[in-house]
Amino acid sequence: MSARSKARKRALDFLYEADIKKVQASDLFGARGATELSQEPYVLTLLTGVAQHINKIDELIITYAQGWDMDRMPPIDRNILRIAIFEILWASDIDLQVACDEAVELAKSISTDESSSYINGVLGRIIKLKDSIAF
Repeated sequence: MSARSKARKRALDFLYEADIKKVQASDLFGARGATELSQEPYVLTLLTGVAQHINKIDELIITYAQGWDMDRMPPIDRNILRIAIFEILWASDIDLQVACDEAVELAKSISTDESSSYINGVLGRIIKLKDSIAF
């Protein structure tokens, strides 16, 4: 597993916990101590990026996750989508397909089989429309 894959998983852990506790993921991350901060800079990049763009990210999830509203979507799937959408739209150093594939792999490993194909579909639509999405 690559360092970035591990960072995505770690960021997902923080986002999921924060979602459940209704707190900021970056606050949870900061509370874990300085050693984590220095060892996992991409985790902080993901957490900060998702927090900075959360309104637009959630708007896109609501728009393209047909048949699901945010409250009904499993928190793990919602946060996998948040990470991937941040990477697709704002992380210029990440290949679009890599961001999508990593999200699908996360879903396969910790969510349901249906979640992985659903996440793939949502992200596929966002990738196709990326150039027309105003952000």
